[in-house]
Amino acid sequence: MEDEERILIDAARLSEEGESFSGEADIVDLDEEFVRPFGGVRYALEAKVYGAELLVKGRLEQDFDLVCSRCGRDFDTTVKVEDFVFSAEVGEKTEFIDLTNDARECIILALPTYPVCDEDCPGIEQKRESAPDGRWSALDGVKVCDKTQSNKEEE
Repeated sequence: MEDEERILIDAARLSEEGESFSGEADIVDLDEEFVRPFGGVRYALEAKVYGAELLVKGRLEQDFDLVCSRCGRDFDTTVKVEDFVFSAEVGEKTEFIDLTNDARECIILALPTYPVCDEDCPGIEQKRESAPDGRWSALDGVKVCDKTQSNKEEE
């Protein structure tokens, strides 16, 4: 993250009823050939303080350019986390709570292990070989001697 963006909540000024936060932050910086994020993480969060605990719930989304694990083609998809939850202890001196790392991890963990461009993707087209190699057919008539059997016959 060159221009380090953060998802911060000002816990010191939160109202008793809680507050809603939404926006976009460029926080996913993967150095992967087959997984390329574009745009930022879009978030819609609700934050509320309960006693000495800040509870944040909400939704996260990030667009990615992925490579299909079946056919090898690039495709775009949106990774969504509908149930993001964050909790932190807060005190009188607590000012800002940083959600950046937790949101980033949540998006990365939601990425598909084996991305597929389409559920019906047939995969890479298999090329059929011409006639089987006939040189190996000479071995079809060879009889294999079982050493354990021949040792019993000698006794």
